[in-house]
Order: sequence, then structure tokens, then C-alpha cells
Amino acid sequence: MRGGQGMKRVAVVMGGTSHEAAISLLSGAAVAEALRQAGYGVTEARLTRDSADEVPRDVDAVFIALHGGYGEGGGIQADLDALRLPYTGPGAAASRLCMDKPATKAVLRRAGIPTPEGAVVTVEAAAFPPPFPLPVVVKPPRDGSSVGLSKVTVPGQWPEAVRRAAAQDTRGEALVERYVPGRELDVAVVLGEALPPIEILAPGGWYDWHAKYAEGGSRHAFPEEDAMTREARRLAERAYAATGCRGAVRMDFRLSPEGDLFMLEVNTVPGCTARSLLPEAAAHVGIPFPALCARMVEAAAYGD
Repeated sequence: MRGGQGMKRVAVVMGGTSHEAAISLLSGAAVAEALRQAGYGVTEARLTRDSADEVPRDVDAVFIALHGGYGEGGGIQADLDALRLPYTGPGAAASRLCMDKPATKAVLRRAGIPTPEGAVVTVEAAAFPPPFPLPVVVKPPRDGSSVGLSKVTVPGQWPEAVRRAAAQDTRGEALVERYVPGRELDVAVVLGEALPPIEILAPGGWYDWHAKYAEGGSRHAFPEEDAMTREARRLAERAYAATGCRGAVRMDFRLSPEGDLFMLEVNTVPGCTARSLLPEAAAHVGIPFPALCARMVEAAAYGD
């Protein structure tokens, strides 16, 4: 069910219990200010537990700025569905899918979208060789913001990488992927339309937590439009449809030296901080941040 035009009262939900709570508070504060500039009445709801009990009921829509865990994995979406409160971003089913990286990769492959070869292992795999030739990337299968992410280039790094990733996962598992050398690209999709790709220029070509959030951790650039950028946008829009997304989401890509694109994952609650990629991509095509947030609110819905 879609929310209608003219919504005026919005609760911006932020904080929460995940390790991304601090970033969520920054996103939420930025969104709240942008929505006020756009003419909305805004209530800032800082969650302290994984529950919708702290979400105001007397609002027209909920803007989810809650990263990780309950906010990104379908939890709050399901609770808001039960309350019949429209909210920004994908529904509960799509959120659960996209938080689960192995499940997402399977959907992408069925849709004809290239993604690096991967395998799920348990912590016991630390005692055995990696399933793919080095280098490989090891990450938690159901987490975000590059926490627990490692690039393994020599055998001695493998055991700790597996243990670190598994420690962040609810099932104690780790996702191992073949490393794709080359360039890091990011494509935001807003209401089904892909925005121009952003290239992330991180130190050493490794986009970890520090490169994402620390001041000076990485630089962003917009490549000139060409066949590659058009293909990245096409693949992002196809992934948006294949995963059942709505609202505004973000896709991470690697571009190999041979010019092949590989989608890494789908982010269903993109960051909205001063360093975030979604607002930057929107501004590049003439959509100011308050207008972007307003578009997301006016497209708010509940149910899948």
C-alpha cells in the first residue's frame, strides 16, 4: 500500500542496538533536518531496543534511518506492517533477503547479474585452506558497514579472517568470495531509476570501515558516462526489481581490469550522513537532499 501525497508528519527512526547505531544517529539527524527544510513536521525517534514500541503512532510515515540488524534486516519493517504505518525503503521480505548476502547472490545469479563466486563456511573452516585461490574476501554473511570484513592475501591471514567474520554473524558463519581486483563503484537506485555511478577511491583500493566513515578515508568521483556506466545502471535497476526493492537503495560493484562488472551486495537503508553516497549521487543530478528525502517519504508504503 502506498502512502499518498501530502504527508506532513514523519517519524525519523534512528539509533538502535546494532554496531552501526552511531552512524544511524548521524543519518537520522541529517534526514530530520532535511525533512524540516522540506516542510514536514518531524519527530526524531531514537530507538534503544529492537522494537517498534518507541515509534510514534500519530504520524503519516516513518523514515527508516536505522542501519544494520533490526533496522535493515526486515525486523522494523515487519513491525510497521503490523501497525499499518507506511515507511521508507523496501518491505520486510526484500529487507530480509538483501541482508542475507548468500541468498542475495543466488537471486542475482538467477537474474543474470554477475556476482563474485562465493561460499559460506563455519568457523571450523579456519583450520583448513580457503575454498578459493588467494586473494579472497571474507565477510559476515548477514551484516553491513564492512564490520568483520577482511581481504586475505597470504595463508596466515585466513584463520583470523574467518573467526572475525563469523563472530559478527548471527549463525556463526562467514562468506568467502573470490577477490575481484579493479575499481570500486556504487550505484543508487531511487524509485526504480538508477543514478550515475560513483567511483570510490580508497587508500590501497580497499573500501573498509575506515575508508567509508573516517574523515579523508576515501575520495569519490563520477566517471564520464560511457558503456560501462550505462551497464552499471542497467544492472542496478535489474537487481532492484529482482530483489523486490522499493524506495531508495544502493548497490556495490567491483569493475575488473578487463571491464567486467560484479555486484557485491544491495544496501536497503543507505547512509545519509555528510559522507554518504546516496545524497551525493542525487545532488549530482540536481536533486537536493531535502527533495530526495521528500521523494522517499512520499513513496512510503507498508506490506510487501
